[in-house]
Amino acid sequence: MTVTLADVAQACGLSPSTVSRALSDPGRVSAQTRDKVARVAREMGYTPNRVARSLSMGRTGTIGLIVPDVANPFFPPIIKAVQARAARKDLVVVLADTDERAADELDRARVLSKQVDGLIMVSPRSPEPRIAEIGRLGPTVFVNRHVPEHPSVLIDNADGMRQAVEHLVALGHRHIGYLAGPRRSWSNQQRHAAITEACAQLGAELVTFGPFEPQVQAGVQAADLLQGSQATAVIAYDDLIALGVMARMSERGLSVGRDLSVMGIDDSPLSGMAYPTLTSIHVPGAEAGATAVDLLLDVLDGMHGEPPPPLVELETYLVVRSSTGPAPRR
Repeated sequence: MTVTLADVAQACGLSPSTVSRALSDPGRVSAQTRDKVARVAREMGYTPNRVARSLSMGRTGTIGLIVPDVANPFFPPIIKAVQARAARKDLVVVLADTDERAADELDRARVLSKQVDGLIMVSPRSPEPRIAEIGRLGPTVFVNRHVPEHPSVLIDNADGMRQAVEHLVALGHRHIGYLAGPRRSWSNQQRHAAITEACAQLGAELVTFGPFEPQVQAGVQAADLLQGSQATAVIAYDDLIALGVMARMSERGLSVGRDLSVMGIDDSPLSGMAYPTLTSIHVPGAEAGATAVDLLLDVLDGMHGEPPPPLVELETYLVVRSSTGPAPRR
């Protein structure tokens, strides 16, 4: 016979609701209760029935995750973290990719919102009116975009960008380029503003190129533009653009780190595998994904109490590798 939650509760001498919390959200019960319930459930061969539990709570047991581009190295760590965290909470994740088409975000959100308990929107590109409309579809957490009146997980660019400029200035660079990301990208605006402020404070001249799409080919194009500038170092919107710059420099027989220092943003796995290895600003994608799931569950659990929307900020920091070096004499 199938072992039920009530059977486990009876064997433990606890209420079914306490046993349910111990199994689905162990942080809400004492360690002694959690260990006892886990041991008894294991010995009895109890397997949680996600569908039954979700129906009893009026939920689907499913959350939606929308990202701009699954092929971009910035997003897989977030996706994996969301899936891992959701699995621990006995939830299923439905993933949608808008392929960097901002116009598709609202339509994707409309479709998913009818099938899931809530949405996680990562780095949405839509303008403010459409973002507000997405937020009205149902419980929604935004990652890497500040949306007033909605839970948001923000990545604080200021520290990482300042560390990046300090590193370059210490190496003697006084002319720094920034390869801007998509004009519709909120994070690009934040990164550009942080780099601009840091350069002004540290006495470096900043020249901006772009906007560029977050693709290697965009970096190839940007590298040609850099050749005609005074920039001795460049910070790219993301690692993909930076890697494109490095590839183009190699084609032209130039040395990365000697003729031009190149820096990316994201600290993706590719940055450590490139040659030379890419100096990059670490962005806590995995932490952002796990935090977004927790915030969404907080919203779902507290919908009737209507708690104030939380705002969580995560820090960035510089990871120095081989693609940056002393400024060349010109």
